[in-house]
Amino acid sequence: MTFTSKSTITQLQYLDEEGNVVQPLPAWADNLDLLVEFYRHMVLVRTYDKKAIALQRTGQMGTYPSHLGAEAIGIGVGAAMDVEDVYVPYYRDMPTMYMRGATMVHNMLYWGGTEQGSYFHRPDGKLSEDFPICVPIATQCTHATGVASAFKLRGEKRVAVTAIGDGGTSKGDFLEAINCAGAWQLPCIFVINNNQWAISVPRAIQCGAPTLAQKAIGAGIPGVQVDGNDIIAVYDAMLTALNRARAGKGATLIEAVSYRLSDHTTADDATRYRGSEEVNAAWKREPVKRLRNYLHNAGVWNEDKEQALQAECNAKVEEAVQQYLNHPKEPPESMMDHHFEQLVEPLASQREELIKKAMRMEGGQSHG
Repeated sequence: MTFTSKSTITQLQYLDEEGNVVQPLPAWADNLDLLVEFYRHMVLVRTYDKKAIALQRTGQMGTYPSHLGAEAIGIGVGAAMDVEDVYVPYYRDMPTMYMRGATMVHNMLYWGGTEQGSYFHRPDGKLSEDFPICVPIATQCTHATGVASAFKLRGEKRVAVTAIGDGGTSKGDFLEAINCAGAWQLPCIFVINNNQWAISVPRAIQCGAPTLAQKAIGAGIPGVQVDGNDIIAVYDAMLTALNRARAGKGATLIEAVSYRLSDHTTADDATRYRGSEEVNAAWKREPVKRLRNYLHNAGVWNEDKEQALQAECNAKVEEAVQQYLNHPKEPPESMMDHHFEQLVEPLASQREELIKKAMRMEGGQSHG
């Protein structure tokens, strides 16, 4: 018997838990201004995350999925992508979407039940072609494959990027998507936010494989496992995958290993199924402190800058919250206005009944 493959995966880490360099950094990392910019974004989205949870707890926003602990993944992925690429997000992707032009206000509108949160512009001012947040598990991966297929058929040098949690990689949609991307050599990148928990199911019993990046082998695409708390590793892996896709060499799977420092969503209580010792240990590996330590050791960050940044982020978040709270509330029937170009029966009749009921409840006020 002749073996035809000896596939393996690549593992990547540049900064250890304390922010110390563990191997020579890539050339782009000589740009300390860029790393400071990454850090500023990471602190802002963490500040926002804390406020968003408070809004939900006080009844001012709907169920919200925290991204606490995933800041390096989100900012790294979003920063690496070109403005012309297309991002196909899942529900825990606020940081990446923020880098792609979806503001904090957009995110609050979405989780506040307003579809206007999915309508935003790219950083260059053009209307975004990124997809709206996908709450169903793993279906966004098939959407990304479709987008990448269109790019290839059109001969465009664009890349479709999508993200998924570790639990979602057990779904058929994910496996079918990476298989198709490998068979058709599509310009597509799949990023796994392996935060160790699929709601209450730990990674250890989610999948028998030592790494989730190994799933790439079956699809015939490169699999890379990166330290998801190390933004230098995340960003560098993304640059490599993007260059590969744009060169016509096909898809890549990136497993970013992190830890979900929060509950699954605001509808969850993680203290019911995991111990405090595990969480406390994970806090020692978290991404924001790691980059801050590196920048401090490099001589480009200090306590005065940190205090100024914290104040700046708090002010930006409060301003965004006020914009969200002042946004006109959508009428109940708006929930049916964004699914079809033209409503068909019985949905059209149901919409009319909804309007009449809302008018009765509000004393006859007019609805659209």
